[in-house]
Amino acid sequence: MSTDVQPPPEAADEEVAAQAASTAAPEVMADSFGEYAKIWWTRVRSGDSGALPVILGLVAIVVYFQARNSLVLLLGEIDLSIGYSSVIGAVFTAWLLVPPNPAPWPLAVLAGLAFPVVYGLIQGVIITWLRLPSFVVTLAGQLAGLGLLLEIINTAAPGSGGTIRLYNNVLIDIEGGAMSPLAGWIVMAVAVVLGAVVLVGRDTRRRAGGLAAPPPSVTWLKVAAMAIAGVVVVLIGNTNRGAGLVVVRGVPWVILVVLVVVVAWSFLLGRTRFGRYMYAIGGNAEAARRAGINLSRIRVGAFALTGLTAGITGIILASELGSISSNVNGGQNVLYAVAAAVIGGVSLFGGRGKMLGAVLGGLIVAIIYNGLQLLGLGAAPQAIWTAIVLLAAVTVDTVARRSQTNR
Repeated sequence: MSTDVQPPPEAADEEVAAQAASTAAPEVMADSFGEYAKIWWTRVRSGDSGALPVILGLVAIVVYFQARNSLVLLLGEIDLSIGYSSVIGAVFTAWLLVPPNPAPWPLAVLAGLAFPVVYGLIQGVIITWLRLPSFVVTLAGQLAGLGLLLEIINTAAPGSGGTIRLYNNVLIDIEGGAMSPLAGWIVMAVAVVLGAVVLVGRDTRRRAGGLAAPPPSVTWLKVAAMAIAGVVVVLIGNTNRGAGLVVVRGVPWVILVVLVVVVAWSFLLGRTRFGRYMYAIGGNAEAARRAGINLSRIRVGAFALTGLTAGITGIILASELGSISSNVNGGQNVLYAVAAAVIGGVSLFGGRGKMLGAVLGGLIVAIIYNGLQLLGLGAAPQAIWTAIVLLAAVTVDTVARRSQTNR
């Protein structure tokens, strides 16, 4: 005869409901905004905080400084070479545009994007075929990239001191140019309308088909947040940021470029089979292999896409500087990129993270640096505070992963 004390049925039902709320997505179980918020809060308390830490951190840092001065991590891999492969791609772009016989700028851009893609592709093949750690392979790629950068830039611009000028005004305007104030509002309105159509249409279809979808109030709340963010960006961009008699207004073109990249990669990760496979491999590579997913192909593709993103970054860097130089700290830049992704909620263990979170993480890193500069502090405090925020983000990620494993 058992002497174990059995909990009453009501308590058992409450325990099961609490466990389900802590593991299921809010849109699976919620029928109203109140239920959605309650389930979301239960998940936060259980360790699955999602983007909450980065949002709170962003708000806290902005408030602090304002008061004082009124796609390989998903796989559990890393690419340390992009700091130099991106710059090499920009060197090829600038080289092709040197007068007196410059190539068409679209061709130069394609050449600048092709090199980091191929560089990442080769590393991905080595990692998957030889089953070597990505850290070691891409560290070797970083060292080789530095050597290639010095050699290529000396060939492209001998006697220039390791610098090659960007002559094309179209590419210079990516960072230095801006839309007109009216164009900024039009682009923002179109982006918000398109985003609303996609969000509302997707959630409506899912609810009609009996699939998991957030309540309509949550969907419209997302649309409202997107509209508010767009208005804030345009208002800031249309503020005169010139000096003296020089008037500089309008949203910089680079904002539009970054927005396009974020939307494209978010669609790739969230709405395509390739993206779902990336999450599956990062979450449990062995389970993904047994499910029939080609791990090597997805990993090689991820390294190639990382190279493509790095190539875009290199061209933006050249646009900002008006030139490209061998005097670039590629190792430090890639570490900042990793820090931004981790701070934004991308797990170092793989399988979790979104593009928007990485962008928010990048904003936090940028705000730390800009804020400390406004306070008159130098490079040492900037590096220390970035390290503190990164360590806190990794700690949160590790604790959350550990709590999910123990459930």
